[in-house]
Amino acid sequence: QVQLVESGGGLVQAGGSLRLSCAASGRTLSSYAMGWFRQAPGKEREVVAAINWSGGITYYADSVKGRFTISRDNAKNTVFLQMNSLKPEDTAVYYCARSREGVTTTLRGYDYWGQGTQVTVSS
Repeated sequence: QVQLVESGGGLVQAGGSLRLSCAASGRTLSSYAMGWFRQAPGKEREVVAAINWSGGITYYADSVKGRFTISRDNAKNTVFLQMNSLKPEDTAVYYCARSREGVTTTLRGYDYWGQGTQVTVSS
């Protein structure tokens, strides 16, 4: 069994930065791709970024390219999302998840999910 816990969310002004962390307990994540997703009120959950087991392959949604960076530290069993130049439209609950397939943007490809952390960007 794997448990994922996100942290690092909060309230930030537009143009500011936040760093989200996703810490895993149980088995290590080193052999699995990981993803970050977000969901705003009244909207569907959408992929933000994903990373393969080694960190050598990454994916970013067009809306966050150049602003967000996904990374991982397998020794610490942790995945990060560095968010810079934040915009009000980035406001959402952010979730991390473990992929059972590799890097994928399909929600059904992920088998474990964290509880989410709120990110609110004010103008």
